[in-house]
Amino acid sequence: ASLVTCVITSAGWCFCTACASLLGACCGNDKASTIPPSVTSGRRRSVLLLFFSIAMALVFQYGIAPAIVDANDLTSFVRDKWTDGCSQYVDIDVVKSCAGNNGVYRVSAASTLFFAFAALGALLKPTANREAWPAKYTLYFFLCIVTIFIPNDPLFSDAYLNIARIGAVLFIVVQQLVIVDMAHEWNDSWVAKADAAEAQEAGSGKRWLGAIVTACIMLFGISIIAIGVIFSRFTGCGTNNGFITVTLVLGVSIVGAQMSGEEGSLLASACVFAWSVFLCYTAVSKNPDASCNPMLGEMDTVSIVLGLTVTAISLGWTGWSYTAEDKLRSSSEEESAAAATARASDDSEKDVRRDVTGVVTGNDYGTQDDEEQANSAGHAEVDESVLNNPSRLSNSWKLNAILMSVSCWKAMALTNWGAIVANGNAANPQVGRVGMWMVIASQWLVLTLYLWTLLAPRLFPNREFG
Repeated sequence: ASLVTCVITSAGWCFCTACASLLGACCGNDKASTIPPSVTSGRRRSVLLLFFSIAMALVFQYGIAPAIVDANDLTSFVRDKWTDGCSQYVDIDVVKSCAGNNGVYRVSAASTLFFAFAALGALLKPTANREAWPAKYTLYFFLCIVTIFIPNDPLFSDAYLNIARIGAVLFIVVQQLVIVDMAHEWNDSWVAKADAAEAQEAGSGKRWLGAIVTACIMLFGISIIAIGVIFSRFTGCGTNNGFITVTLVLGVSIVGAQMSGEEGSLLASACVFAWSVFLCYTAVSKNPDASCNPMLGEMDTVSIVLGLTVTAISLGWTGWSYTAEDKLRSSSEEESAAAATARASDDSEKDVRRDVTGVVTGNDYGTQDDEEQANSAGHAEVDESVLNNPSRLSNSWKLNAILMSVSCWKAMALTNWGAIVANGNAANPQVGRVGMWMVIASQWLVLTLYLWTLLAPRLFPNREFG
């Protein structure tokens, strides 16, 4: 009894300390500092918290949930909460799968709620996203603990499941923007290196251009092989056949549209095509029709691993990519930052030459002499001071909105979009059908949007597309 009292007292002290710290930050009682923390500090701590929540979700799903189901009468209160809505299943393994899914929903619901309040706080106080992080981590941990004692139905197994589906669809759209942005960064970096190598030695830049083409060929090759595997394993019904055919047609259309114009880059198109193939696999593997889904009732480890990989890529871009900060800024802030940089510079703009051309590049790059590089270093210092301007934090709510969608995607990726499977049986096949249509509809949307970005400048040449 004394040990329990000690634990409860310590936990209560931590909780009260965290609340006091958070309240102090919200009321503006932080200590003054002549050197403000980096504008990206809150962004990275948010991303790290979501990585922490993924680890907790896996522990809840594969550790805590099975242990609670197998627990004795001493923990019957908690067991009843975790098996609420799962007792209809006879097989104990199915019950554990159901409880495990709800364990993921608990952690994901906590992170979704956390980032929802973080977004609200960022709207009310722009600097809130980079303050009081020890308190925020503590409060998130306690929020996850509280969910342990809440019944599954209807909060987790019904309400949050549907919320997570919608949020995961939004993530699919956002993830395409992430993939395109990363592909452009990758492409632009290698084109710049090709230009620099070409300036030093004629013909040496072709190696970097060849590397870009090789990466594109590898991505297209992997995508085509994956399409072949999907076609060989998941055909047999009209639904899957249609999904695979539409994916292939839209993928070829994207490549054809990109190759026939100067919009975008071949590397971005290759990445988008690979993303669409993954979504196609995710959709057909959810089909509850056993005649065209040999994986029905099995744990789809491939989807879970790929889903977590996609989540990690998205979180890495959100937390550490320089262009992610630009995407989270408003146009007015971009204009202010550009004006500040321009005022600090004494040099006029100089023309740059393009050494590598064609559909592979997508951007112009030139070389810099020593004087230009020195000026660029000066610009970087100015940019850093602009980046740390608190007025630029007014759109940090966008970051939290994105992380809300990532939380929802994480829940769907770990639970196979809500499917309860064990011993080769799908306990709720209707859930798989809903997930299937939501994923494939999202795929059609993102492919159509990307195809539009390639065709719109040609269809409407007098309009500006930024």
